[in-house]
Amino acid sequence: MKYLLDSMVWLWSIHAVRKLNDACLAILQNGREEIYFSAASAWEMSIKARLGKLNLPAPPTQCIPTFTARQGLRSLPVTQFHAVKTYDLPLYHDDPFDRLIIAQAIVERMTVLTSDRVFGKYAVNVLWCGR
Repeated sequence: MKYLLDSMVWLWSIHAVRKLNDACLAILQNGREEIYFSAASAWEMSIKARLGKLNLPAPPTQCIPTFTARQGLRSLPVTQFHAVKTYDLPLYHDDPFDRLIIAQAIVERMTVLTSDRVFGKYAVNVLWCGR
């Protein structure tokens, strides 16, 4: 199975593992799954870090590649197919980064590992990762 991490789940996985439930932890730790980290998440975190709305352990140019490599995550670029798929999504979520992650998961047939209940309103496979 292929999984796509949302930004919050990835942040929890690097510094607040206690917030992740057992099912999510098992997927992240078993080493047998294809787990992807979206360029949209890297972009979102870089913007928020620059604006002072997100504290990362190091600048995004250092910590994101370091931690994703350490975790064995695969990179998922944003394509035009992902971007235009956001048009088809109902307006349940107003966060453009989350909408793009949902679109990527739909296009790529992935399950999103998320802590955001709004994702469940979309026609996308979701695994809730919060406790």
